[in-house]
Amino acid sequence: MTKADQLSRRERQIMDILYRLEHASVKDVMDLMEDPPSYSSVRTLLGKLVEKGHIGHKESGLKYVYFPLVAREKASRSALGNVVKTFFDDSPYLAVNSLLDMSIDDLTDEELDELKSMIQAHKQRKSKSGGDQ
Repeated sequence: MTKADQLSRRERQIMDILYRLEHASVKDVMDLMEDPPSYSSVRTLLGKLVEKGHIGHKESGLKYVYFPLVAREKASRSALGNVVKTFFDDSPYLAVNSLLDMSIDDLTDEELDELKSMIQAHKQRKSKSGGDQ
């Protein structure tokens, strides 16, 4: 994972806002931030996200409008990979186990059945591709 992939808490907060709105001005972002920093700080954070290649911008009248360049799914996979590597010794098994421990009481029987089906589908793909050897 490159340094450009790693986002600060505020940068992640801004990315979440941009994914929800699809495009936003500095003021739009500030309006949705919890305990927002100053206008110039938000503008600086947006500039850093542009430099890192996570967002783009275009002129709209007298202001810039910012938008995500990285698909949310790709960004979430990258972020999740970083969490797994950092907190779970790069083990998806440990991460899933922890998630289940955290939320087992919140999962419906239907969701548990869906997880079971997903695991079975992955096992079948793995055996077809020779991953069990």
